[in-house]
Amino acid sequence: MRREDARLGQEPLRLVQFTRSFHIGGTEVQVLELLRGLPSSYQLQVSVLEDAGPLVGSVWKLGHAPEVFPLKGSLVQPNTLMQIHRMSRWLKANRVQLVHVHDFYSSILAVPAAKLAGAKVIVGRLDLSHWQGKARRLLHAQMTRMADHVVANAEAIRQLLIREEGLPESRISVIHNGLDLPRFDARAAEGLKDALPDSGGVPTVIHVANMNHPVKRQEDLLLALAMLRHEGTKLNAWFVGDGPRRPALEKMAHDLGVAEGVHFLKHRTDVPALYGQATFGVLCSTAEGMSNAVMEGMAAGLPMVVTRVGGNPDLIQDGERGLVVEPERPAQLAQAFRRLLANPQEARKMGKAARGFVARELSLEKMVRTHDALYRQVAGLPPG
Repeated sequence: MRREDARLGQEPLRLVQFTRSFHIGGTEVQVLELLRGLPSSYQLQVSVLEDAGPLVGSVWKLGHAPEVFPLKGSLVQPNTLMQIHRMSRWLKANRVQLVHVHDFYSSILAVPAAKLAGAKVIVGRLDLSHWQGKARRLLHAQMTRMADHVVANAEAIRQLLIREEGLPESRISVIHNGLDLPRFDARAAEGLKDALPDSGGVPTVIHVANMNHPVKRQEDLLLALAMLRHEGTKLNAWFVGDGPRRPALEKMAHDLGVAEGVHFLKHRTDVPALYGQATFGVLCSTAEGMSNAVMEGMAAGLPMVVTRVGGNPDLIQDGERGLVVEPERPAQLAQAFRRLLANPQEARKMGKAARGFVARELSLEKMVRTHDALYRQVAGLPPG
């Protein structure tokens, strides 16, 4: 008997998933997986600030037509209040019991609207708010305090909510992101979509991140590569991702004398296959939530070198599933690379342990099951 069949005598739980849009990003992908994975004992609806993004088609295929509550320009204008009241009326009309809101901008509407409508609301806190100014941090903290429960996707975020925002531990759950390992493997098996630069047999480190914000610290990776080249250690690098910072990073690679082995691949749709061609991976940010880039590198069986920030230590145990270094320490990055290059057997063992961790602890099934249990608890329903 399927789990949802045992609930046939119960009314479906009316749940709204609210996110900013369906552009490709970690949050949007996780929302899509929840829509796919939650049992049929839910009556699911979707709302967005902007009905846009390449993932919208997948939402429609699942039978959901997102309800749009657009924000226009500044949050401090009459339209914001109008959308809050409009959403509260929509929630009441659809007898919604629970709203799960996944990002800062959506929470500005969803939290007060849910309170006005008499619905429960869960706020997702999925990063360390490193991109927000002081005013927005205070506003986000206020919306979070108003919520019935909070989901953090990493222990570091839970600690931030307790220490800096004063939330009681009982109102916070840590639910790690989930990764569909069979789908990831299928994408990897499709192979490369575009050619890669000839590595000449030299080992390659892969870095997957956008180039929109200095928080990703691609500069530290370039400096580490320069240190290795200066001592005669050969290591190529693939920078996957794009953004306004790329020209400056390309110039830095040239100025440091490492441009020959550094390749800016821009946006790629074949990242799982790229991981399969690399020797190890790196993420050297100064702040992170739960990085899907690190999770995908682990799924590919790569040892990952990460900085000790945000959710990275939740994923990588130093010396077991990869290596952990301090942020903004390119010399430590270079040392970690030396260790993996000098000990390929140890590196392969770390990569195998990393993939095993993803399969065991970061499965989509576990992510969906944990959300399901939390939704029922917050809605005041018996366990499934």
